[in-house]
Amino acid sequence: MSVESTTERVLRLLALLQRRPSWTATELAAELGVTDRSVRRDVERLRALGYPVHATAGVGGGYQLGAGTRLPPLLLDDEEAIATAVSLRLASGGTIAGAGEAALRALAKFNQVMPPRLRAEVRAVHGATATLAGSGAEIDAEVLVTLARACRDAVRVRFTYATRDGPRRERTVEPVRMVAAGRRWYLMARDVDRDDWRTFRLDRMREVVATTWRFRAGEHPDPVAYVQRSVTEAPYPHVARVRLRATAEQVRDLVPPQVGRVEEDRDGWCVLVVGGVELDWLAMHIARLGFEAQVLEPAALREAAARLAHRLEQLAGAG
Repeated sequence: MSVESTTERVLRLLALLQRRPSWTATELAAELGVTDRSVRRDVERLRALGYPVHATAGVGGGYQLGAGTRLPPLLLDDEEAIATAVSLRLASGGTIAGAGEAALRALAKFNQVMPPRLRAEVRAVHGATATLAGSGAEIDAEVLVTLARACRDAVRVRFTYATRDGPRRERTVEPVRMVAAGRRWYLMARDVDRDDWRTFRLDRMREVVATTWRFRAGEHPDPVAYVQRSVTEAPYPHVARVRLRATAEQVRDLVPPQVGRVEEDRDGWCVLVVGGVELDWLAMHIARLGFEAQVLEPAALREAAARLAHRLEQLAGAG
């Protein structure tokens, strides 16, 4: 058998091992059209190249591609290659400090080995796409990793935190999960001093240190729902609950999750929960959604809607 055909078969074996978690030697031999003995030799070739291929004996045993001490080359199909390149381009404009430069370096390496036909597809996507940059603050990558490890290991974290209007204060928390909302990152954690669940913006944290104090991770609110409620309601003096004659999916298409929360209701209606600084502003934006609406609370929102209707009526009759 020639060197070229052996190399091609080893690459096909690698692609198979990357496709699903586990294969038996018989399954691999059938896919490659070789004997079980040839499969074992090719597995040894992969190991020599740095791929940790684990083998288990007995009934139900087989081969599994594991994680090694270094990153060996990957085999990607066309769709995976395009998706990876586009994701790296999007990540280059992200909110993690230093991640943008790392993504661009990875993308440059990726482009070097990408076939010309796929490179042209990626260029077409990039050429037809623009990014609308938001106002999110950059997050220190070290802070992100520290908090991620603390969530995983269930250890307390200490940091200084700046609230919206107040001075910086030291906080000790038991972290549960980080949630990305738009271009901002939030940590849901139990504030040890206040003995209550809190949401903290990562860009307002300084001197983040993971302690050695372990805690027992018990029951906690759903992190995504809790953070969404915190960012859409807690910061505002007015919170409106309005029934809309529309499906929840229709309203979610118009209202981003960091702006408002949508609840299922009955008979073709849903409930929108949204916060705002001014009731007149809330009335205007709810009206702009274009759905039949019923104000549940606060009652003062009905008065704001009446003022808006009066102004629009005057505007329509002007001239």
